[in-house]
Amino acid sequence: MGGKKMKDMTVVGFALFAMFFGAGNLIFPPTLGAQSGSLWWVSFLGFVFADVGLALLGVIALIKYSGNAEGMLSRAGKTLGAIIGSAIVLCIGPGIAIPRTGATTFEIGILPNMPSLAGSSIAPIVFSIIFFIIVILLSIKPSKVVDIVGQYLTPALLVCLAILIIKGIVTPLGDVPATSILPSPLAEGIEQGYQTMDTLAAVIFSSVIILSIISKGYTDEGDKFKMTIGAGLVAAVGLALVYGGLAYLGATVAGTVVKDGAVAMTQTELVVYITNGILGGAGKILLGLIVALACLTTAIGLASAAGQYFADLSKGKLKYEHIVIVVCVFSAIISNFGVSTIISLAAPILGLVYPATVTMIILSLFTDKIKNDNVFKCAVYVSLLISVIDLLASKGIGGNALTFTQHLPLAGLGFDWVLPVIIGALVGFFIPSKKTA
Repeated sequence: MGGKKMKDMTVVGFALFAMFFGAGNLIFPPTLGAQSGSLWWVSFLGFVFADVGLALLGVIALIKYSGNAEGMLSRAGKTLGAIIGSAIVLCIGPGIAIPRTGATTFEIGILPNMPSLAGSSIAPIVFSIIFFIIVILLSIKPSKVVDIVGQYLTPALLVCLAILIIKGIVTPLGDVPATSILPSPLAEGIEQGYQTMDTLAAVIFSSVIILSIISKGYTDEGDKFKMTIGAGLVAAVGLALVYGGLAYLGATVAGTVVKDGAVAMTQTELVVYITNGILGGAGKILLGLIVALACLTTAIGLASAAGQYFADLSKGKLKYEHIVIVVCVFSAIISNFGVSTIISLAAPILGLVYPATVTMIILSLFTDKIKNDNVFKCAVYVSLLISVIDLLASKGIGGNALTFTQHLPLAGLGFDWVLPVIIGALVGFFIPSKKTA
């Protein structure tokens, strides 16, 4: 492979890494490590499988549709596909993830370093305006997004993470205990990785990534495929290394923070505790930089992806630049509600669309072989049905009648929908379809 191709692939891969690596990805692995003790690597493998593995499959599936999420989702029906796609973009974009980047940066990156701002009602508003003006400026040109993130912001993020992880490995905060407080570290890792919902992000990030690859001159289908796969692997390896390092750091403090069979602090508090322990007072500043860079790169990627999706969905009637501005203004307003409120409002919708999205991704990997659209339609409708039942059951609606899904295979991992979806797909296979792929 030529030097230019390798450089372009690395830049795109770095950008994809940074888009996926948000604040949530920073706080999950250390807690898993603390819970798992000497089996931290087992929970780490489960986490990587469900987070990085599924997200990479999402990128691969979208290659077959040139990054067009609408094209992939429409195989479940044009209207349903548009509804699912819009729900994904609105939740992963301005409804939850983009506002959360601003709120998290302020709460973890700014307040610990500027405690005098605590309690101020004006400070978070001013910060959100500044933060999202930066996001607009860096995402207004879709073909430049990947270069900005991949060439400049990601290397800075990786340097900060490397300082923290390497220092924590060289001078560990404690001995890794031989025991785990988790009954199944692998299962917990898979469940936590699944809950990051990075697979949803993969669906909308793919359009930005593939657009960037095309803008670099790789228009041949074979070249696009190789470049996208290569960039995806660069991102996957980077994420796996960082997750592994963070999980190990969590394991080194397990003897101190685990009390009465549980981690005696929140995920965010644990990250702050580890950083301060490794780097002292300078740790606050470094953690602030890590969070700010992680959140900024994720916000840029999501804003750009949302703009691209709705521009494509409207057939160009809505301009990319206008959508990005509206998304960022809306996100700036929502970000002032605080991280906890943002998550609680959008979580039910994410829970509904996630199984349907994973179902579409898996089936789309074989889209050339599956000619009958009813396979997609039946599988997706079944996944939505199980998701609705799970949501109602979680709210205590329907009593014991709706708890049967908890006894389905893989329910303990959050995959209770898998067997019903397989059955739905098989039923769809035997229903003739007028329209074929």
